[in-house]
Amino acid sequence: MAGTTSQPTSRTRSWWGWGWTDAHPDDAECTAMGALLPGTLGRPLPVPRVSDLEIAGPAVEPPPSLAHLVSTDREDRAAHSMGKAYRDVARALRGRPGRVPDLVARPTDDRDVADLLDWAGERQVAVVPYGGGSSVTGGVEYRGDAHRAVMSLDLTAMGRVLEVDTEGRAARIQAGTLGPSLEDQLRPHGLTLRHFPQSFEFSTLGGWLATRAGGHYATGRTHIDDFVQSLRVVTPAGTSSSWRLPASGAGPSPDRLFLGSEGALGVITEAWVRLQERPRHKASAAVAFADFQGALRAVRALAQSDLSPANCRLLDSGEAALSGAAHDGSSVLVLGFESADEPVAARLERAVALARSHGGRYGGADGAVGDRDGAPDGEGAVSAWRSAFLRMPYLRDGLARMGAVVETFETAATWDRIPGLIDEVRREVGAAAVKATGHPATVNCRLTHVYPDGAAPYFTVLAAGRAGDEVAVWDELKAVASEVLHRHRATITHHHAVGRDHRPGYDRQRPEPFALALRAAKGALDPRGILNPGVLVD
Repeated sequence: MAGTTSQPTSRTRSWWGWGWTDAHPDDAECTAMGALLPGTLGRPLPVPRVSDLEIAGPAVEPPPSLAHLVSTDREDRAAHSMGKAYRDVARALRGRPGRVPDLVARPTDDRDVADLLDWAGERQVAVVPYGGGSSVTGGVEYRGDAHRAVMSLDLTAMGRVLEVDTEGRAARIQAGTLGPSLEDQLRPHGLTLRHFPQSFEFSTLGGWLATRAGGHYATGRTHIDDFVQSLRVVTPAGTSSSWRLPASGAGPSPDRLFLGSEGALGVITEAWVRLQERPRHKASAAVAFADFQGALRAVRALAQSDLSPANCRLLDSGEAALSGAAHDGSSVLVLGFESADEPVAARLERAVALARSHGGRYGGADGAVGDRDGAPDGEGAVSAWRSAFLRMPYLRDGLARMGAVVETFETAATWDRIPGLIDEVRREVGAAAVKATGHPATVNCRLTHVYPDGAAPYFTVLAAGRAGDEVAVWDELKAVASEVLHRHRATITHHHAVGRDHRPGYDRQRPEPFALALRAAKGALDPRGILNPGVLVD
């Protein structure tokens, strides 16, 4: 059964920052936020304009047979030069976006992708696959000068749900399908992919697959790996198309080769993915803790129970205050349950009781709130957290205009290491910020995903920058954080990919025999080395 794409929106995407241009904080809001962070600028940096950038003309021209797929427009090229990490925003604000691609290509099918790769290989043009452009690790950016030209391969013209198997609850979907369009096309079938990263509105299925993305659900199936039945990948050496199967033990999985490869081995063009019925029953609650260590123990107990909450997000006191979930110094545990076929209120009550047994406070005079099946969200902790979660990337860009360093970094570790890891990141990154800028920094932590054997701490860093040198400050803080993660044998990334910014940390944690195999795969599938060079493999 074929699907159709949603109608295009009339809103304008920001070329330099997150999301929609009309959702960014204005100058007054930027100034007010900056006043809360010592050492920031007195007034916001101006919103950057493409017309102020020095962009050279394209170093190559496509052949006539491909010209209809290719754009050389300055704004189009600038918008494809970077992702949406803090360092990208800071560089754009200072007029330093880096290497702007010479061409932006928008293939409409596999044949177009293959033809573009063939031409690029012949002309030694680097090809950087591009989905929604929401990368926060440098994954859509070309760095270096080894290629005569760079082409950004934008897959968003391939945005259809091609088939839906309602009996098997699966769909064949093109890789350029943006999150909202994907769900719109599945909705008439009563099905959902149920994969909702924070970048959902501005990211694609292919981007999720290429980066092994995680959604915001805390337990159960939340990583995109869990949903993949088969992949179709176009490489310079040919097209790989795996069989659609519920499971297979026939040797190493071909799909696993390409999941997380970030476009370095091939261009994912479509996938069969597992779907679920749309949930009809939901319930949520917030539980407050005076003791963060008690809250950690409660979360571990929940992760090791059979309750499987959809949301089990622990905010430390700083993160709770930042999101508006609490203002009394409490840490807050945000819990959520959902189901397609049965009420979930009883599961929520069991989870709350478990949290209270570890010192949590819920309801009444304690000030925590809960939303029951069928009831609208109130103005309490759960609603405050949801709003802050969606708004935060825009506020980050507003603070960046004030010269602040604002970023999150993610990790995952086993339960025995997590308390020490969190303490050392807070202490050492905070000390590094004072050393770099002379001003204190805020380092908050939240647990976003929980597993029986560990959890994923995410850290938010708010610090003053050095005027004109903000990216260098972030590099210094990131280096300190990376050392702490390495010391605790925590991953350099949990669900935001490796890209170029996390590459050094990734190289330290991957076994050398695996690195040899990855380099061999790169050499076989991309012998001319044109696909996203410098990501994952050299």
